[in-house]
Amino acid sequence: MNTSTRAGEQKTSGIAPLTGSEYLEGLKDGREVWIHGERVKDVTTHPAFRNSARSVARLYDALHDPKQKAVLTTPTDTGNGSFTHPFYKAPRSREDLVAARDAIAGWQRLGFGFMGRSPDYKASFLATLGANSEFYAPYQANAQRWYKLAQERVLYLNHAIVHPPIDKHKPPDEVSDVCVHVEKETDAGIVVSGAKVVATASALTHYNFVGHYGLPMKRPEFAAVFMVPMDAPGLKLICRQSYEMVAAHCGSPFDYPLSSRLDENDSIMVFDKVLVPWENVFIYRDVQKVNDFAVGSGFFPRALFHGCTRLAVKLDFLSGLFLRAVEMIGTQDARNIQVAVGEVMAWRNLFWAIVDGMIQDAKSWVGDSILPSGSHMHAYRVFSTSAYGRIKELMEQTLGSSLIYLCSNAADLKSPELRPYIDRYIRGSNDRSAVDRIKLMKLVWDSLASEFGGRHELYERNYAGNWEDARVQALNGAITSGEAAACTALVDQCLSEYDLDGWRLPGFINPDDVNVITRRQAR
Repeated sequence: MNTSTRAGEQKTSGIAPLTGSEYLEGLKDGREVWIHGERVKDVTTHPAFRNSARSVARLYDALHDPKQKAVLTTPTDTGNGSFTHPFYKAPRSREDLVAARDAIAGWQRLGFGFMGRSPDYKASFLATLGANSEFYAPYQANAQRWYKLAQERVLYLNHAIVHPPIDKHKPPDEVSDVCVHVEKETDAGIVVSGAKVVATASALTHYNFVGHYGLPMKRPEFAAVFMVPMDAPGLKLICRQSYEMVAAHCGSPFDYPLSSRLDENDSIMVFDKVLVPWENVFIYRDVQKVNDFAVGSGFFPRALFHGCTRLAVKLDFLSGLFLRAVEMIGTQDARNIQVAVGEVMAWRNLFWAIVDGMIQDAKSWVGDSILPSGSHMHAYRVFSTSAYGRIKELMEQTLGSSLIYLCSNAADLKSPELRPYIDRYIRGSNDRSAVDRIKLMKLVWDSLASEFGGRHELYERNYAGNWEDARVQALNGAITSGEAAACTALVDQCLSEYDLDGWRLPGFINPDDVNVITRRQAR
């Protein structure tokens, strides 16, 4: 299998990043995607995927838009003389991280923060391949080649690194009929079988990166980290329900403005004797290295840097949506409403501050490269599991029945018989029209309470790992970095400054002359 002819590169010219049309054309490769019991012939035309694919294409076109290039692009460091998205380059300075943050945010604003798996997400991993290629020895040449290829074309990858939640109390190699493992080696590569989850948005990507996160591996045949093109024979995606398709069948963009175009379908990735060429292998049969991948690769802090920036943009959107909604129902001046909106704004400010902290406290890494701050990364992991649910709660409590005090469909507004009643009884406050009110509240509903909205709450709660792991790893990170020792040292310093006989600090005065208990004991 020759990667030079794979989806992300075929039917393209030159060495610049893909355009939107090139991206869409690259998806027409015969990939095996299943939904509603049928194999999808073309994800770019199927109603379960077509507008979500076009939302991704919009990102690619933005890279070539003269009005947006200054923020969204930077020169490559591969020697090809072209440009790329800044997050695809290994950062060497805080200024590089600022540029990456701004480009991530620029793309996210086109999807209002709801595109958790935008193409730059997997640059969290891809950019480490340039700085940290030796980690993958003896496959370091593969890492270097993929760094160059992904950066120059701004390829769209996702990952699947978690085992299916079956017998989770057992290590992966004890659930060998389920977890991805190598069946055999050939001159062409390794042959793998098993399943990985959750392959979010993989139906619309060029490649998928397969790694390991979870309980430690023990057997070498399970120790494999590799890249696989989405049209690889034997690779299958079993998709969940498509919110985009539901919106197309039962509504319209007016009724489902987000789920109808931003549905990153989550799927189960099944490998049925899939051949992975040697040039796409990063780790093989090295159990220790596979178990250390999350930490040793440098992927994790970069992924959470991207995730925190994306969430901050999403909270920009939800904050603005909340402000518009309370204006629409006429309660914006009530103190209890201002309390709720103010808390949402504070959550928004928190995550932007954490992103800034990741940049300003970035640490030296391999060579002259840097990684975002680990301590701020852990703060994001912990607070993001609680923030989104709290924001959803505040908005739903505050807006109440306004979220369902709506007509059923945009078609109702086009009914001559119904329209006069709708204009009178479902109008907005302060002379706002019924169309304006219904349009806004349907956007709020799709953000929070539709199937799409509910999925996003689940996504944010679990994006960075499970609730307990996030907190335990925050503690372990503080111990490893020395931050925990610095905290306990501060306590020890305080304890050392006094004892049973009083102050041990020079210049401080014991209360022997005024303390009634001391004077009584002296008698």
